[in-house]
Amino acid sequence: MAARGWDAVDVVLVSGDAYVDHPSFANGLIARLLEAAGFRVAVLAQPDWSSCEPWRQFGRPRLCFGISAGNMDSMINHYTANRKVRNDDAYSPDGAIGKRPDRATLAYCQRAREAFPGVPVVAGGVEASLRRIAHYDYWSDKVRRSILLDAKADLVAFGMGERTVLEITRGLAAGKTVRDLRDLRGVAYRTGASEPIPAGDGPQWPGTLEIPPYEAVVADPLAFCEMTRVSHLETNPHNARRLVQRHGREAVVINPPALPLEQGEMDQVYGLPFTRLPHPAYGSARIPAFEVVETHRHHRHCYWSEPSRAPAQGLEPDSRSGSRLS
Repeated sequence: MAARGWDAVDVVLVSGDAYVDHPSFANGLIARLLEAAGFRVAVLAQPDWSSCEPWRQFGRPRLCFGISAGNMDSMINHYTANRKVRNDDAYSPDGAIGKRPDRATLAYCQRAREAFPGVPVVAGGVEASLRRIAHYDYWSDKVRRSILLDAKADLVAFGMGERTVLEITRGLAAGKTVRDLRDLRGVAYRTGASEPIPAGDGPQWPGTLEIPPYEAVVADPLAFCEMTRVSHLETNPHNARRLVQRHGREAVVINPPALPLEQGEMDQVYGLPFTRLPHPAYGSARIPAFEVVETHRHHRHCYWSEPSRAPAQGLEPDSRSGSRLS
């Protein structure tokens, strides 16, 4: 900051991963994207979460904190399917373990609020995206609430986040509040007990659908299955509806996903001036996940996921069948 003549930053990105300036690492990609849009960005990589002091080292961010557990869900990062502690962390220098807490999104959001009350907190990444509604937690063997209620983030930017993150940041810079940004695609948020629950058509999507509430999915496995089925059907950005799930007197609202990037936008994102190297602060330390992509091409979906499929022949593009685009 001193070298650049900055007296403050606009956004502090907090990540459970080591800082690698490479488009395969979300903290590097989002940082470069915001920088290219004219924002002053700081990256707080793998902070010590035992106090909020690391969250204060860049001063009070002018716009928001951006919180992510990292490229992996923190619980999968820490534990095997047998619930044994893993021996290494591919996203840490020299594969060291213990660089992030369990359920890192919750801890990081809490410290951000403690460090600077009133600064908007926007969560994102795999961990927050997959927990935006009620969900089964393998490690505690119970159904947990939406991460929005436990982390108390103002917004969750889920899925492919470039457009959503830019729209949120530009909106805050223009003087909008987080409440003003609730109609953005790719955004999830919670409503307070006294707030009305959205219904009907949204500004950019066809209608609102209420899924089984938290209390029902905890008590009834069939309700949980129905919640899961409906939420999976509403993931095509071209025809998804807004989802609402009640949690007692509160509710979680999930807008349809952001529309995919056009070719020119994709070229612009991957053409940003990445060094494609780990941060110099790590010296000669190895970051195993970086070695996977250092000299190889990469792509924009999970290596183990099923490729997107067009609707089956004879189905209308807005069909709600299981053959919808994923």
